[in-house]
Amino acid sequence: MVFEWLENFRRQTGREIEVLDPDENDEFCRVYDVVEYPTILALSDDGGVLASWRGKMLPLMNEVLYYMI
Repeated sequence: MVFEWLENFRRQTGREIEVLDPDENDEFCRVYDVVEYPTILALSDDGGVLASWRGKMLPLMNEVLYYMI
């Protein structure tokens, strides 16, 4: 379901979302309190969290795209 959403996002927007494996990025998960999967984070250039979406209710693509522009 998540990979389908990511592929649809790429096709519709022409942009890619960085995907991190939580098992290989445990420090990142601790810093950003990622405890539920999937989690989508919109981060500022200095690493601050602008928005986050957690769990199986994935956001609308426009909601995520807003933070990429």
